[in-house]
Amino acid sequence: MRAARSRSWIGALALLVALGLPAGASAASHPAGSVSLTDGRTFAYWAHPQQRAIVRRLPSRGSRRVARLHLKTEDGFPEVYPVLRAFADRRKRIWVRVRIPMRPNGRTGWVRASALSPLDRIRTRLLVDRRRLRATLYRSGRRIWRSRIGVGTPSTPTPGGHFWIREKFKVGNAGGSFGPRAFGTGAYSVLSEWPGGGVVGIHGTNQPWLIPGRPSHGCIRVPNRAILRLARLMPIGTPVHIR
Repeated sequence: MRAARSRSWIGALALLVALGLPAGASAASHPAGSVSLTDGRTFAYWAHPQQRAIVRRLPSRGSRRVARLHLKTEDGFPEVYPVLRAFADRRKRIWVRVRIPMRPNGRTGWVRASALSPLDRIRTRLLVDRRRLRATLYRSGRRIWRSRIGVGTPSTPTPGGHFWIREKFKVGNAGGSFGPRAFGTGAYSVLSEWPGGGVVGIHGTNQPWLIPGRPSHGCIRVPNRAILRLARLMPIGTPVHIR
């Protein structure tokens, strides 16, 4: 059953590429014939890896290796890869361009679609504004949640860029420094020696008086009441834009 489902979604991707829809806004910077799988605002796709396949710079077996898919996050949850584009090579093999959770931030690469699970469509998007110290969650382009936040100090800043939610979980000690809920993102802080390799989290706090502000080592702090509501609204795979 799983194999049949996998063939079905890869076949659907192949048809999408053949039709050339939807067209990417910046198609000139991508392989000719590739198609975008996100509009950057109202929908996107993500998948779990099914094998530790090689990620390459271009959609070709001869292209330079960029990374290798890994099955688990640093915290042991199933890994999540945002899927940005699709492309069919000369042999009609389908490749997809994915974001890669690694240093330096912002890395992407191409992997065979067969190395991933069937795609999940996501309609939410989190916008983090470091200047205004505010985070906003959108669903299908409509705002559904907003909160003041705390971000990194000048020496340990919260990195900017396009990331995503890789994991979400209840915190064992709800009254501790991470509050009752936490999310792991695809961003990494300047503190590579930090537990978990410096993954930037979004979590609650036991120091609400520091919000709004810049008190963290790179993570995004949210008042506990707001993080509880965010945990109900924001699913795995949600794109995160930190500006």
